[in-house]
Amino acid sequence: MGVRRPGITRGYEEMQGANVATVNVAIAGHTTPIATHNHHQVPPQTGAMAQEFEMASVSVVPDDTFTVTQAVNALGFGWFQVKLSLCVGLCWMADSMEMTILSVLGPALHCDWGVTRYQQALTTTIVFLGMMLSSTFWGQLSDRYGRKPALTLCGVLLFLYGLLSAVAPSFGWLLLLRGLVGFAIGCVPQSVTLYAEFLPTKQRAKCVVLLDCFWALGACFEVALALAVAPRLGWRWLLGLSAAPLFVFAVITPWLPESARYNVACGQNDKALSTLEQIAHDNKKPMLLGRLVVEGTATPRGSIRALLSTSLRRTTLLLWFIWMSCAFCYYGLVLMSTELFSGDRKPVVAGDIEDCHPLSTDDYLDLLWTTLAEFPGIFATIAVMEKWGRKKTMAFQFILYGGCVLLLTSTKDRIALTMILFLARGVIAGLFQAAYVYTPEVYPTALRSVGVGGCSALARLGAMATPYVAQVLLQNSVWSAVSVYGVFAISASVACLLLPYETRGTDMVQ
Repeated sequence: MGVRRPGITRGYEEMQGANVATVNVAIAGHTTPIATHNHHQVPPQTGAMAQEFEMASVSVVPDDTFTVTQAVNALGFGWFQVKLSLCVGLCWMADSMEMTILSVLGPALHCDWGVTRYQQALTTTIVFLGMMLSSTFWGQLSDRYGRKPALTLCGVLLFLYGLLSAVAPSFGWLLLLRGLVGFAIGCVPQSVTLYAEFLPTKQRAKCVVLLDCFWALGACFEVALALAVAPRLGWRWLLGLSAAPLFVFAVITPWLPESARYNVACGQNDKALSTLEQIAHDNKKPMLLGRLVVEGTATPRGSIRALLSTSLRRTTLLLWFIWMSCAFCYYGLVLMSTELFSGDRKPVVAGDIEDCHPLSTDDYLDLLWTTLAEFPGIFATIAVMEKWGRKKTMAFQFILYGGCVLLLTSTKDRIALTMILFLARGVIAGLFQAAYVYTPEVYPTALRSVGVGGCSALARLGAMATPYVAQVLLQNSVWSAVSVYGVFAISASVACLLLPYETRGTDMVQ
């Protein structure tokens, strides 16, 4: 494998039947065949001057080959990855805003429409139901037709349904539209798949975890937007304005690159080569010299059954439980924060608007502080993961999270409560991103999207159940609610240690 000089064409082999003659030239003690585009045989008595002329006018046919992994590692991290980081980060920011709004939408709907606790929980559950039902659909769509078309369709649908939610005439229509928002959000994890496939091995874990900065930024922006908009204009304006980043993402998705790994797996080597050349151009690095080949064995694209094959069954089942626990614990903590800060422990009945307790300015500020915890959680996860590896990092973070939520029963002081929630939020946010790093690394290219999609579907199952713990069970017993989260966290910690593969420092499987 060498480096292609600027100006060298991408032709690697001569066409069969071409009228091409070759001459053996001695270079550094070796005899190298040189192709000459001449209709006459080169006479043996050709002088050194003519031979130099022939060598200058023809191209050497390389014997070297390279894979997408080798090309991505050789071209390094540069302007191409920076642009992709911003595009994918915007997708994550929009997703985060749609998720964060769930924690403030319930109390607002109770004050406006008099919905019960169970209906508030249903407002959250319906979003995650749509995400769960669509996760494998988007994964199969991405593996069969490409990451880019799936994300483009996702951006358009997400903006449309998010905007329509703001004008829902009734609670039933709102549930339907929020469910469709969840259906579109199910594609968002595929942006991580696309992003990870363009990252060099050494930078992959750091960059994927740093994506959570955009998630945290979106969550903080949504809380600040709710503070500014909800008390004055109401929840409809909040939903409408929250769809703005979705519109921007829908506009830029046509300019996203298609995965070079996906193109090679589909036999579209020319498209993959064009993408790699674009990376070389943007990163100002010379393109590799050689023929692009596929590494590894062929795997059925988009096959859910292949995820449960003998070699992947244990990994898949454990990851499904880990992802379900991640979502159950993360969104549970987000919803519990609102409930604990509001201090409302009275059962809510339908139509009892007099019992309305809208979030105050102090409540929003405390939510903002706990959300900011995701930033130090991200950087701490990067440092620990590079030293301990993915499995041990996730196992330790689950244990730490379990300890934090159990401490919630030990105090009613608002400052102490905020500090505990701050620590727990940082830990679980970093943990979720560590799972996003590990999962694309452990699956081959042909199964990567459907693998991430399957894990995302199980995560949504956990997220669907968590409102009934964080918003319903918590009203009756704080101890019972946090005990549920503690049990899930400890069980998931054991599952992390049982994973068969550690992927730190390894190339992504083709």
